[in-house]
Amino acid sequence: MNPSKKLAFAILAALFCLPSQAAKTKTYSLSSPDGRTSISISPEGYDVSHDGDLLIKGAKTALILEDGSRIGIADSKVERCRRPESKTETIDAPFYRQKSFTFSYNRMIIEFRDGFQMEWIASNEGVAYRYLTSRKGKTVIQDETAEFRFVDDVRSWLPYSTNEKKPMAMAFQNSYTVQKLSEGSPTLAFLPATVESKNGPKVTILESDVKDYPGMFIKAEGNSIKGVFAQYPNQFDKYRGRQQRFVTGTEEYIAVSEGTRSYPWRIMAITDDDTQMPVNNLVYALAEPSRLSDISWIKPGFSAWEWWNDWNLSGVDFEAGINMDTYHHYIDFASENGLEYMILDEGWYVPSSGDMMTPIAELDIEELVKYAAQRNVRIILWTVFNVLDDQPEAFDKYSKMGIAGFKVDFLDRDDQEANEIVWRLAGLAAEHKMILDLHGISKPVGINRTYPNVLNYESVFGQEEVKWSEVDINMPLYNTTFPFIRLMAGYTDYTPGSMRNASKADFKGVYSSPMTMGTRAHQVATYIVFDSPLTMLCDSPSLYRREQETTDFITSLPRIYESERILSGKIGEYIVTARKNGNSWYVGGLANWDGRTIDLCFDFLGDGEYDVTLYRDGINAGKNAEDYAIEKFTVDRKSEKQVVMQSGGGFAMTVTPKR
Repeated sequence: MNPSKKLAFAILAALFCLPSQAAKTKTYSLSSPDGRTSISISPEGYDVSHDGDLLIKGAKTALILEDGSRIGIADSKVERCRRPESKTETIDAPFYRQKSFTFSYNRMIIEFRDGFQMEWIASNEGVAYRYLTSRKGKTVIQDETAEFRFVDDVRSWLPYSTNEKKPMAMAFQNSYTVQKLSEGSPTLAFLPATVESKNGPKVTILESDVKDYPGMFIKAEGNSIKGVFAQYPNQFDKYRGRQQRFVTGTEEYIAVSEGTRSYPWRIMAITDDDTQMPVNNLVYALAEPSRLSDISWIKPGFSAWEWWNDWNLSGVDFEAGINMDTYHHYIDFASENGLEYMILDEGWYVPSSGDMMTPIAELDIEELVKYAAQRNVRIILWTVFNVLDDQPEAFDKYSKMGIAGFKVDFLDRDDQEANEIVWRLAGLAAEHKMILDLHGISKPVGINRTYPNVLNYESVFGQEEVKWSEVDINMPLYNTTFPFIRLMAGYTDYTPGSMRNASKADFKGVYSSPMTMGTRAHQVATYIVFDSPLTMLCDSPSLYRREQETTDFITSLPRIYESERILSGKIGEYIVTARKNGNSWYVGGLANWDGRTIDLCFDFLGDGEYDVTLYRDGINAGKNAEDYAIEKFTVDRKSEKQVVMQSGGGFAMTVTPKR
């Protein structure tokens, strides 16, 4: 079929349920606005094609109810297929990777006679489906079939659970195993995960709008990825050290709810080029719109932080630790460098007590809040998810005291009850005008759109891992891999900013004086490459003051940006990201241990000349990873610049209109 006829057919398929075919074969079709991606749904399963190539064939999907009955195209009587519609929305996206974006898609809803519907959308960024119900009363979902059956035995990037005995109980932090699907481990993995089709396009599996429902784990079987869901918990115990609650018993079903509702979106993001991956917007676009009418009080920012550097100060006349002198010192550092926040991590209350209403005797939190406020700094308090959920009065107490928000840690689950906790805490925080940093949690699913006060999300094999690991964990490889996959889901609390930097030959794990793999310029570049509206400066004020030139460069960067594009990159090798704020651009690049030389074109700029400050690897950074150089020069949109990223290297640059 020639391209023009192919496009015309795709448009027709997008706009009609193909009723004559539906009547005979029960096949329903839908295409993306550009006609390149199409879905075909029948009792045999669903197919997904892109540019005429079949990517997914005969994949099964169904909701399984408590009585064992199955809801889905293969199992339910179809009442009708609503006439597909084309929609275009302008989505405001405060604190996201861009200020707003346009989302165009075609939508089709298949109605079943038993009170359920199935909604499909096809956009130029991928396809997605979800179930809905109009039933009254209680609905119990015993299980769900969510299958992604690929045509070929394709290469995959899977982050496996780190808990072999209880794979659904872990911190959702692991590097990616790259292998063919058929070589996959029987261990569960978590989302997002990516597969590469035989002819090049990649399919990344994500989900959005997960509430009152468990999140999806996955398991590789043959050419397929199959969804696996945690059963609803009914018994718990607590670890004594932090009073963290964990599951000891479950029901035989995965979810229970009342009345009309929608279920989570199952997303297949389709990308032709790796540079499209970090800027895919499907998770955010399909999430529930904001519930907040006023977000003026929500402030992104940079934060001083003590846990990663282990309260390790030098050159001071007091004993550093969890005490007033130390926190005054950190707050002074934050104020001097224009940081908006100071995080008090674990230890400000006795973790084993499970009582965050009672700070330790060594700290006067109210005095610290006042001290910080006088210096234009606000305080964020660490806590455990269930501890805060069990003491909701903490929102009232600490918001009145002037605390900006909470860093909430150690959920380490993704069942329905766990997600109910997350949504409950996000709502309470919003009511009290407090921000949240969700740590020790599964991947983002769009709650940052619904509750924009959720300013960060962990679910990343972040910088904390280097404190106790060997060089074979290969952070430069991970740092050039996860931006393509994990950032598709949303923000990430990676905690960058190390001032102790080591080559591959010199790195070792050190707890109280931690170093990082790769160069100083690599660290600085992460502030641009990684999406993070609430970002730590992970290292000690003592080191930042000794390295004031680097500190000044980091703190001069914007906290959020109006737009983003990936200038070049290849998963696992390198990435170059450009972000715009006002009339200025900020460009960051990261390389794996192999290094990379790039020819950077400035054709993304507007007219006129721009002043550039380039923070790059020094000529000896391959051996001494702390070696860096700063260049200043002028460019216009026709300019080019060769930039060398050394082994584990990187660069960061500011590009501002010439005055």
